[in-house]
Amino acid sequence: MEVRVIHPQLNEEIFGVKTRPHLLHQAVAMQLGNRRAGTASTKTKGFVRGGGKKPWRQKGTGRARAGSNRSPLWVGGGTIFGPQPRDYSYRLPKKARREALLSALSLKNRDGKIIVLDKLEMAEAKTKLMRKMLEDLQVEKALIVIAQSDEKVQRAAQNLPNVKVLRAEGVNVYDLLRYEHLILTEGSLKLLEERLAA
Repeated sequence: MEVRVIHPQLNEEIFGVKTRPHLLHQAVAMQLGNRRAGTASTKTKGFVRGGGKKPWRQKGTGRARAGSNRSPLWVGGGTIFGPQPRDYSYRLPKKARREALLSALSLKNRDGKIIVLDKLEMAEAKTKLMRKMLEDLQVEKALIVIAQSDEKVQRAAQNLPNVKVLRAEGVNVYDLLRYEHLILTEGSLKLLEERLAA
């Protein structure tokens, strides 16, 4: 499988902006928060089985007063302030999300980690073909961005733990920071520039 690396003039307004670490952090925190299931749950004393009868009378026994054997102080009792199901998702303002994406793309460009190919087509959906292509490009960990869905490319990459294939509209800050190299096709670069044009 032959691929040809090209060196187009990248748009400075997208690939040459100042890196803003606080926005990168906020964007990654938002993405990870949105992925959380938020299903962690514990039972308070109102939900633990048992505890209806007062264990012993209030006065005269010499022991501390007790109203329920499901008090948080007792073995088998409820939990105080334990986690309850909650929604961790939130959204950054649209402008902040765009600026974070521009920062991540510019950081990749500044580090010389962007590779642009004229096209990416595979004769077969074979992992070894994808591995060979990455070896030729001297890349180990890469985010590959394609213009439109290509089952052969996606299947060829799915068994490689350090490679991820995304369509241009799915490019995000977390994946850009997670993978060392960004591999774009000419078509996906054009779509990305159209999406992020001011």
